[in-house]
Amino acid sequence: MPEASGSVLAFDFGIKRIGVAIGTLLGAGQSGPARALTTIAGEVTDARFAAIAALIAEWQPVLLLVGRPLNDDGTPHEMTARCERFANQLRGRFRLPVEDVDERFSSTEADANLRQRGLSWQQRKTQVDAEAALIILQSWFDLHARSHSPA
Repeated sequence: MPEASGSVLAFDFGIKRIGVAIGTLLGAGQSGPARALTTIAGEVTDARFAAIAALIAEWQPVLLLVGRPLNDDGTPHEMTARCERFANQLRGRFRLPVEDVDERFSSTEADANLRQRGLSWQQRKTQVDAEAALIILQSWFDLHARSHSPA
């Protein structure tokens, strides 16, 4: 876990879309603002990684986070291995630290958040993956802050 400050990119990996969120790590368990950034659409691997490379070049993150889907009981989900492979590809291609984050219920929570803001189902469909990435990022920030808080 990096102690340095800098940008953190979080990914909600899916077969058709990858949601991306951006936040700021301030060091010593502190985090700055976080927001949903974008959704990378499409299933072509080269195009996806080109889009990710552009985001990494723009934001210069010190850490990448990947949502790791699990069943309610914590056992691996059908997408768990795919997300782990994606995390490994990020490590290999970009030589940055990558951490997995439990993402149980992130898409459900994201959809509920967007619905609460009054978005139609069509609007929610285009934004739910980036919103889920934001939830993944915020949960990591919350856990990181708790692990650095005085006992």
